[in-house]
Amino acid sequence: MGDLANCPQCGALFVKGAIQVCRDCYKKEEAAFRTVYDFLKQRKNRQANIPQIVEATGVEEEVIMKFVKEKRLRPSQFPNLSYPCEKCGASINDGIICEKCADEITSDLQKQEEIDALSQRNKEQEAKKARTYYKFR
Repeated sequence: MGDLANCPQCGALFVKGAIQVCRDCYKKEEAAFRTVYDFLKQRKNRQANIPQIVEATGVEEEVIMKFVKEKRLRPSQFPNLSYPCEKCGASINDGIICEKCADEITSDLQKQEEIDALSQRNKEQEAKKARTYYKFR
């Protein structure tokens, strides 16, 4: 069973399940999708980018990007559909961040792991020194 929640778009109370918005907003979203899809399925409009789609259909840019992120509009069918990387803003067609940012994050994590390993080794060496007893004459 779903949880009771407020709709993130209009604030109305609804039962949250597979659909993350209330029934009225879902219907509006589906109508917007149908409008965008009908525009894009025309051969002359398949190369349109998001600003051109917004201008032609009147559907908000965020809604169109949501359709692309949810893979309801696939870049394989409509090649100029992209959205910005969450980190740097570069245009991407899949995921949350671009490949460059993903590589940068991976590199940073590897460096941090090396630093943590070095720190742990230093602590272990200090602990060995602390356990060693010296007898002075």
